Amino acid sequence: MKAKIAISTAFLAAIMLTGCRGASEVQVQPQTAPAEESTQAAVPTEAEDITEETTVAEPTEVPEEETPDPGIPDGIYLAGFETDGTMFHVNETMDGKGMLTVLDGKMSIHLVMPSKNVINLFRGTAEDAQKEGAVLIEPVIEEVTYDDGLTEEVYAFDVSVPVLGEEFDCALVGTKGKWYDHKVVVSDPVPYEGNAEFSEAELYFIEASIEGGTGRASITSPAKVTVSGGEYVISLEWSSPYYDYMIVDGIKYLPVNTEGNSVFEIPLKSIDGDISITADTTAMSTPHEIDYILHLNSATMK
Repeated sequence: MKAKIAISTAFLAAIMLTGCRGASEVQVQPQTAPAEESTQAAVPTEAEDITEETTVAEPTEVPEEETPDPGIPDGIYLAGFETDGTMFHVNETMDGKGMLTVLDGKMSIHLVMPSKNVINLFRGTAEDAQKEGAVLIEPVIEEVTYDDGLTEEVYAFDVSVPVLGEEFDCALVGTKGKWYDHKVVVSDPVPYEGNAEFSEAELYFIEASIEGGTGRASITSPAKVTVSGGEYVISLEWSSPYYDYMIVDGIKYLPVNTEGNSVFEIPLKSIDGDISITADTTAMSTPHEIDYILHLNSATMK
């Protein structure tokens, strides 16, 4: 089946906002299929392991890391993606490429998979992926459209890229919970037409408040808003250090700081009116998700 590249404007807006923070990560335990009713359970091959579907986990973010100078300007590119195995490749609509984002010298590639059969990736070896505390790359759901008009929902991952043109480790796990080692190469980036460079970001401040919960929590106001290419990212600082994630429009965000009160950077379509948000706090005996309304007033932007 001949296919075409299907890149949504929503995806481009998202990666323009998030830059190379990549897909978020959470600590998870891979799912393991029950053993067959026999004296010995068959060990799945990689091909067998990624033939079943599973439910998607909420996307979270990959911690930033130090990377060498990529040697190309900040922007969005189409880049070649090659692996050492036939079972690990991108969706045919991407023609062997991924969407490479370069921001502040850091790189991340958006990989659209052929299906939902790869449930986690790990930037490293399969052995390290299974160690206690390993942080796995979670999938997001993306819709692809083929030349014959057929549309399909598949998984996509955002993987940080340490260097262009050289192999690095990227392990995967399928629905049966078995990890596989792979070497991958990201190379030959070509600027994506119309989005080759980011416009210079502008900084503003806006009045912000929250409503909900017990009423004891608050956020710092005015809140910092970064505007780049007509898109907004708001920095929300809570009055507590115990908020460990936020959910906005179904996407999970982790704090951008490790000390002091919890701070989150959230992409927004608008900076006016009320926005429903959820924040998880660990201040109680068990973590609790609390729903809030975020009030914003763009008239106060300065």
